[in-house]
Amino acid sequence: MDQRTTVHSLPTAPREFGFWMDGAWHGGRDLFERRSPGHGVPVTRIPKCTPADLNAAVAAARRAFEDRSWAGLSGAERAGVLLRTAEILRRRRDEIAYWEVLENGKPISQARGEIDHCIACFEVGAGAARLLHGDSFNSLGDGLFGMVLREPVGVVGLITPWNFPFLILCERVPFILASGCTMVVKPSEVTSATTLILGEILAEAGLPKGAYNVVTGSGRSIGQALTEHPDVDMLSFTGSTAVGRSVVHAAADTNFKKLGLELGGKNPIVVFADADLEDAADGAAFGISFNTGQCCVSSSRLIVDARVADELETILSAKMKKIVVGDPLDEATQVGAITTDAQNQTILSYIEKGKAEGARVLTGGGAMSLGKGSYIEPTLFSGVTRKMAIATDEIFGPVLSSFRFETAEQAIQLANDTVYGLAASVWSKNIDTALAAARRIRAGRMWVNCIMAGGPEMPLGGFKQSGWGREAGTYGVEEYTQVKSVHIELGKRSHWIK
Repeated sequence: MDQRTTVHSLPTAPREFGFWMDGAWHGGRDLFERRSPGHGVPVTRIPKCTPADLNAAVAAARRAFEDRSWAGLSGAERAGVLLRTAEILRRRRDEIAYWEVLENGKPISQARGEIDHCIACFEVGAGAARLLHGDSFNSLGDGLFGMVLREPVGVVGLITPWNFPFLILCERVPFILASGCTMVVKPSEVTSATTLILGEILAEAGLPKGAYNVVTGSGRSIGQALTEHPDVDMLSFTGSTAVGRSVVHAAADTNFKKLGLELGGKNPIVVFADADLEDAADGAAFGISFNTGQCCVSSSRLIVDARVADELETILSAKMKKIVVGDPLDEATQVGAITTDAQNQTILSYIEKGKAEGARVLTGGGAMSLGKGSYIEPTLFSGVTRKMAIATDEIFGPVLSSFRFETAEQAIQLANDTVYGLAASVWSKNIDTALAAARRIRAGRMWVNCIMAGGPEMPLGGFKQSGWGREAGTYGVEEYTQVKSVHIELGKRSHWIK
């Protein structure tokens, strides 16, 4: 299945995949054909797996876990597999980025950058595999010694979304493997190719059979069945808060499996009057346009000091008008195609709601016609109020709403005025102002005078309805472990029965 392709040309025929199970490709009887959202041509054909396929994949993961072929290795040996995976990813970087672009519609330059981040995830995961440890308690008296062990939770189900098919996968897989767990992955049916390619890469790197399995199909059938599967010990889900809520119910109704959830966001970017406005405007334009705004941590609410709001909006409008929207395979493109027709209609409907509710369009405000594919202009609304739909709902597109504040206290209130708490950005040259805001805004990730910065060394996750748990770094490995207390009595037992 190792098919190399010249990066800037479209495939002459769709690439056909099997699904990946127990270290090998398996053919699917019924295939789903994916068309490129940027070009409208067929690019991949992916199996529609059956419940029987899922059961077989879970059984393979269970065998691989119970036979200790992975969990029984030392941290150093697991690290070796993860480091070899990183090296293979370097070698196949352009190929993986290419298929990511074809199925998702994101710009090719962005896709390559994401693969670089994925390589870093495997390298950090390798280090975490060697550093994972428990604890000891030498404080229980001379007759008792205590140990705390961290053990892999078991078989993990992993459900990933279509907006970052490979990046979100790689922010989890190396850390799940570092813990000693095995897994079954269900990618989005519209962006499955790179998740499947990772299977053969991991096998080449030396991962034992059954430790990584991929079943493909719809969320309503295969995804739901994976969530409910009684032999899955933990489920990691990334997607909308609404679906996350159903995942919680499904897990509770079966085996009370452990859950990791990264859900929705309506993320604030707070700009104080003393900020560098050119920098803040560029950060805001990037934060809402990266990945075509189809990003759970995109900065979709601009909260700006009223004293500089007009100036900032003027600078920001000019910047957003310069954003290059176009063919995802063009190196100059900064914003590519909307990934699905349904999402395209959702974004456009929110733009119309914003207009109808009285918000002012400063730039953008509609679809773009490029002859083929679905494209939307990066859009900036001013005069947005807290009750408008564009102010409260996660739009998941390149639509930025601008609010104004009079005091720092009001800025914090506006930033926290959401059911979500995934990410936030603060811009100020005053360290007291910036740090005070960073401490009080309720979000799992904070950026000060930057946006979407950092690497996999630091944890990812949200507050409130943005999810449970943390991914990446040592925190991400610990999420996939159970903690066991071990008590060891020394010497002769003091008998209860005399």
